[in-house]
Amino acid sequence: MSTDVAAAAIWRKSSRSNTEQECVEVAMLPTSIGIRDSKNPEGGHLPLDHTAFTGLLARVKAGTFDL
Repeated sequence: MSTDVAAAAIWRKSSRSNTEQECVEVAMLPTSIGIRDSKNPEGGHLPLDHTAFTGLLARVKAGTFDL
């Protein structure tokens, strides 16, 4: 994914984020959904296709990654 496309995307911060937590942002990109660290937006992003993103979101909501 072109850096220009990702830079022009509309990134949304997680509604569960606040200023004291690790935060993620997501954006709809032309061929994928991008995920990035809101504290380091220039650090790149992880592009996931819609199926992979839906699976990841389901696992997060189910608590699979809770520490």
